Amino acid sequence: QPHLVESGGGLVQAGGSLTLSCVMSGAALEDYGITWLRQAPGKEREGVACIGKSGENTQYRDTAKGRFTISRDNAKNTVYLRMDSLKPEDTAVYYCAAPGPGLEKACILANGGSGFGSWGQGTQVTIST
Repeated sequence: QPHLVESGGGLVQAGGSLTLSCVMSGAALEDYGITWLRQAPGKEREGVACIGKSGENTQYRDTAKGRFTISRDNAKNTVYLRMDSLKPEDTAVYYCAAPGPGLEKACILANGGSGFGSWGQGTQVTIST
């Protein structure tokens, strides 16, 4: 089962940028699609962006389109989430997740946690006004 570790979160002013990283160990990233999700206090965990195992299939939630870019470097076992034009409403804990058995290759853009077999511990992103 893959082990995921996120990094790159922090405190940024509105309009700024951050790039989050998700490093996989214990499995080959090239065999997995990866999803970035986020959870703000008191709110449901929501899917932000996902990328299929080939990297050609990417999907974004509407509020992330045009601002966020998901990419992957299989040689480094790392998936990135570049976030530009950040807004206070982007404040949340950001998680990366890998699909569970039978869905490993999929790009799953969904809210909640259904379909995922492995999660990272999360990285806090705070956007100030």
